[in-house]
Amino acid sequence: MGNLTLYSMPSSGNSYKARLLLALLGQDYVHVGMEYETSELAEAHAKGKLPLGKLPVLELADGTQIPESNAILCYLGDGTDWFPTAAVVRAHVLGWMFWEQNQHEGVIAVRAALLKYESRAHLATPERLAELLEAGHGLLGQMNDHLANQDWFVGDRPTIADISLYAYTHSAATKGGFDLDRFDAVREWIDCIAAMPGYVGLDDIPE
Repeated sequence: MGNLTLYSMPSSGNSYKARLLLALLGQDYVHVGMEYETSELAEAHAKGKLPLGKLPVLELADGTQIPESNAILCYLGDGTDWFPTAAVVRAHVLGWMFWEQNQHEGVIAVRAALLKYESRAHLATPERLAELLEAGHGLLGQMNDHLANQDWFVGDRPTIADISLYAYTHSAATKGGFDLDRFDAVREWIDCIAAMPGYVGLDDIPE
C-alpha cells in the first residue's frame, strides 16, 4: 500500500478521517492540502482530480483514485483489525458509517460550517442554527446511549466506524457549539481515541 497521495482539505472532518487512520496505521503518504474556496481547490476541480467533485481523494501508486472519506477508510482498513472480516460485524461497522454520513454529518458538520465559512453566513439564521443544535444533541444522545454499555461502536476494539464518527464529534463543541458535557460516554470515547499511539489531531497537518 505504498506511494499513496491524499488530496485533503485540512479543516474538513471528512479529510481528517483519512489522515487520522493513516497515522494510526503508521502509513507513509504524500499530503496535498487544498482548503475550501481557494484557487488550488478550483484548479483540482478543473483538472479532474476530484472524481466525485469533493475532497478527500486517495490516489494509489498506479493513479487509481478513491473518493469519499468512508470509502477511503474501508480501503485503508481492509486486512487490518480496523475493519473486521466477519460478515455481521463488518455490516455493523458499515451501518454506523452510513449513519454518520446520512444523519450525523449533515447536522454536526453543517452547523460548524455555517458558523465558520463567510460564504454560508447567510444560511446561519437563528432558526436554522437552533434546529441543527437540537437535532445534533439528539444524535449525540444516540451515540451516548450506545456507548454507555461498551467502549467502542462495534465489538471490543476500535474500528473504522469509530474513526468515521470521531472526526466531526470530537470538535462538535468547539466548532459547532454543541454541549458535549451532557454526554459522558461520548467524551470518554473521545479521550480513548485521542490517547491511541500514533494519534494526530485535526490541526496536525503533514508537511
